[in-house]
Amino acid sequence: MPVKNIRGVDIVYEILGKDGPWVTVTPGGRRGMDSERVLASLIADAGYRVLIHDRRNMGASGIAFPGTNESYEQAEDLLALLQALGTGPAYIAGSSSGARMSILLAQNHPQAVKGLLLWRVTGGDYAAERLAFNYYEQYIAAVDKGGIDAVLATDHFAAMVKANPVNGETLRQMGTVAFKDAMERWLNGFRTDCGYPVAGISPENMRKITLPAIVVPGNDKIHPPAPGQAAHRMLPNSVYQEVLTQQIDADVDFAGWERATGTLAARFIDFLRGQARH
Repeated sequence: MPVKNIRGVDIVYEILGKDGPWVTVTPGGRRGMDSERVLASLIADAGYRVLIHDRRNMGASGIAFPGTNESYEQAEDLLALLQALGTGPAYIAGSSSGARMSILLAQNHPQAVKGLLLWRVTGGDYAAERLAFNYYEQYIAAVDKGGIDAVLATDHFAAMVKANPVNGETLRQMGTVAFKDAMERWLNGFRTDCGYPVAGISPENMRKITLPAIVVPGNDKIHPPAPGQAAHRMLPNSVYQEVLTQQIDADVDFAGWERATGTLAARFIDFLRGQARH
């Protein structure tokens, strides 16, 4: 798998498709690029070059926790990766945390983005509480209880070490104090912006993004329809398309979205083809 050192971190990536406009696809949560490989492949089959990558602290990529906002750091990484690959402006697709990252990239670097493809947008009090725990609080609790060894025993970081053993050494060298400080910084950064209708981005900044966009709302407790509807209202040049309309009483409807991958790909391909005609 190709690797580039991006802003001091080794980022693992893959390009699907041989030619055509560039599209990036980023999953939600702290999931690696393989979780959206099928979607990326379907888009590539329609005539696009699709970039997927493991964000920092995910999959087989490296570990580092700079700054005060995780999604901001991810957006800067993706910008630098696109520049390193010489893609020029690209269509940026993201789900959940990947959607936050995509919107921040468009907000801060609109010249690098041709359009946004957003699905399962996050927002609301329940999502803010659950994601604060999923991303940060559980690891603060682990390091308090058993130091870096306890962090390495968590499902997420154990999988990262399995994918890339260097990650275990990185965490050990970082140590308990630095790791806890990083998690607390990013937790505070997340809390600062998580109360907006679209978690992570103020309505004022959302309304300033004039790039073409498609928004597909979610259907579960962390991704209810309301944040997707809000994103569509605030993004002045967006279209709104539904894929799953039955609401699920679960944090994340992984199975439902896996079954709907073909439909989602069709929505996105229609949008991309429509942009080519403009």
